[in-house]
Amino acid sequence: MVPLRDNNPTTITPVVTYALIAANVLVFLYELTLSPPQLEQFFRVWAVVPRELTASFSGQLSAQPLPEWITLFTSQFLHGGFLHVAGNMLFLWIFGNNVEDRLGHVKYLIFYLACGALAALTQWFFSSGSAIPSLGASGAIAGVMGAYILRFPKAEVLTLIPLGFFFWTFRVPAFAFLGFWFLQQALYGLASLEAPMNIGMESGGVAYWAHAGGFVFGAVLGPLLGLFSDDSNTQTF
Repeated sequence: MVPLRDNNPTTITPVVTYALIAANVLVFLYELTLSPPQLEQFFRVWAVVPRELTASFSGQLSAQPLPEWITLFTSQFLHGGFLHVAGNMLFLWIFGNNVEDRLGHVKYLIFYLACGALAALTQWFFSSGSAIPSLGASGAIAGVMGAYILRFPKAEVLTLIPLGFFFWTFRVPAFAFLGFWFLQQALYGLASLEAPMNIGMESGGVAYWAHAGGFVFGAVLGPLLGLFSDDSNTQTF
């Protein structure tokens, strides 16, 4: 199922959502200028490498120029392919503006980055010895979706569904679309506990635990940051 748009208008210009999309696209365009060895090294420095993060938590010194924990945030702006970045930005475009509308610009940015970092830590928990770089905005966007399903469960999502050689569009309630998405991630995570996983690397797999974890943390952090507040002042700063 591919979301095309929702029927949920906003009262503000979602400048943070636009800025996040722009930042992700610009970083991906930069990645396209790198040779394969340069790109691999770029990912090794700025993506989360679970094994290196584990070593840093135990106090071991890293050969990287920056503390390893910083990759919990920088990895959110890296992508392993066009479909990866395009899919993530589509979901962020559709669901991010309404969450930003409710939280306000500053809280929304904090919320987004926190969800991404916590999602990466969730994936790290299940693959702490992996040497495969983990990267992508999926975990942070899953957090946005977790907040969205709580605040706007009845909003309708225009959804593209391929049926054989035909493509159909249906309006699906957000609680059904996002609930099915979360259930899918959780089940895939349970089914692949023994498999090496990573985010967005075309030669690897999908970090289902990062997706599921980001969704849960988004559902928890959103209300704590004012997701259900009706005070208009909280929507504009």
